[in-house]
Amino acid sequence: MDLRQQTTLARDLVIEGVGVHSGKPARLELRPAGAGTGIRFVDASGQGIAVRPETVASTDLSTLIGDPTGFHVSTVEHLMSALAGTGIDNVEIAISGTEVPILDGSAIEFVTAFKGAGIIELDKPVDAIRVVAPVRVENGAAWAEFVPHERQRFEIEIDFPSPAIGRQKIAFDLDPETYAREIAPARTFGFMRDVERLWAAGLALGSSLENSVVIGEDDAIVNPDGLRFTDEFVRHKALDAVGDLAIGGVAIIGCYRSFRGGHKLNAAALAALLASPDAFERL
Repeated sequence: MDLRQQTTLARDLVIEGVGVHSGKPARLELRPAGAGTGIRFVDASGQGIAVRPETVASTDLSTLIGDPTGFHVSTVEHLMSALAGTGIDNVEIAISGTEVPILDGSAIEFVTAFKGAGIIELDKPVDAIRVVAPVRVENGAAWAEFVPHERQRFEIEIDFPSPAIGRQKIAFDLDPETYAREIAPARTFGFMRDVERLWAAGLALGSSLENSVVIGEDDAIVNPDGLRFTDEFVRHKALDAVGDLAIGGVAIIGCYRSFRGGHKLNAAALAALLASPDAFERL
């Protein structure tokens, strides 16, 4: 198959907000980067972290890369999802702080900013692999798998006991138009009953109704404006999956399916695929 050319931003771009877990100001300066750079964070001293599977240090509630006791960046999944969904392959990101801003809890503000900055092609095709044999991981009732498919496809299903969510499924081929319209606007979500536990653990300090869909004790949506989609919950899980798989640094031509998935399961499935050379071929 013909692969598209690698891309980068056409100009520098600044994105500011707060970290959903730290509650602290967070600032990103995204800069154009050459072919083969990938996605790379740098701090004020110039120290860098490439976003790769081997730099992932934690997938508890969010994805953290780098050294947790030194230079690290947490909550990278929405930004990575927006980059992958928009088709941006190479960016250097100067970060102030250690957490990517949550913005409105979705990826749509990232996507809008990228489009405003412009995207340019580079002189090298994207790095890609094609799934040629199934690879599956399981964790209790939850599972995820890669199977052969002619495009980058996602089939995501969730099942929550809360009647506000229930069982939802979404399937789509990944392309910039579909991603921007159907996936990027879906916000992160959580339950009011979990808030005190998260606060006690020093987490969700920046969470609010401005950046999260919240489900109350009565299983009703607390947000005054309600949902953006009737199935916004599974769409956000798909958004996370796009971002978690983008950490692999290659376009995966195949179908990714998951049931009751999350960051840990997505990371485990990606690791299992990359550790199974007979299950894919490089393009």
